[in-house]
Amino acid sequence: MTISQFTNKTCDESEVYECLLSLDGKDILELGCGNAEMTRLIATSGHNRRITATEVDEIQHRKNISIDDLHNVNFIMAGSESIPFENESFDVVFMFKSLHHVPIEFMNDALREVERVLRSGGLVYISEPVFEGDFNELIRLFNDEEQVRKAAYSAIKKDIAAEDLFLVQELYFNTEMVFESFEEFERKVINVTHTNHHLSPELHKRVKENFLLYMGDDGARFLMPNRVNLLQKKV
Repeated sequence: MTISQFTNKTCDESEVYECLLSLDGKDILELGCGNAEMTRLIATSGHNRRITATEVDEIQHRKNISIDDLHNVNFIMAGSESIPFENESFDVVFMFKSLHHVPIEFMNDALREVERVLRSGGLVYISEPVFEGDFNELIRLFNDEEQVRKAAYSAIKKDIAAEDLFLVQELYFNTEMVFESFEEFERKVINVTHTNHHLSPELHKRVKENFLLYMGDDGARFLMPNRVNLLQKKV
């Protein structure tokens, strides 16, 4: 698939970054790796990829460091606004849906840190969920991210305007999310350890009722629109 064919298409995100980037033989930093799902895909899909994956959630980090089959991955606990590595340490930096989780006042600090640790000509791949769609409307019942997502995009544009990093590509695509049951949605979305969602019994019931509107014989299926900004450090 070519770059132009990704526009508003539905695909796995791995197809997007593998098309945009050459990762084999590279030193790669993933900021905010979460449950290491994307980390695993990157680590096992090519050759000689050396990956450092950071996370700020202590509970998830403890789970990540117990992973024993990703020998080319180093899991560390660190925030994006203070990356504990020397200047020009990495060829590629990934931020999968993590920039909007950085406190707003530190978003531009995080991007400056990314620029600092990138080598000359290095690339940063930032994907963020677009604030629209059925899944978004369901989530915003208990976690409205409109402001933080707007702030994340503003931080990217501010960084480009300051010429710290320049824009190589901006593209939009969709990913499909499938949940076999409300219990799976509750476990993976409501009860994530990086955010403490307190749902009252009334709100919990409302969220469940709205979720079940999407249930079919093959589960509840949602399309999530995403935006990717591929930025590069000047040579």
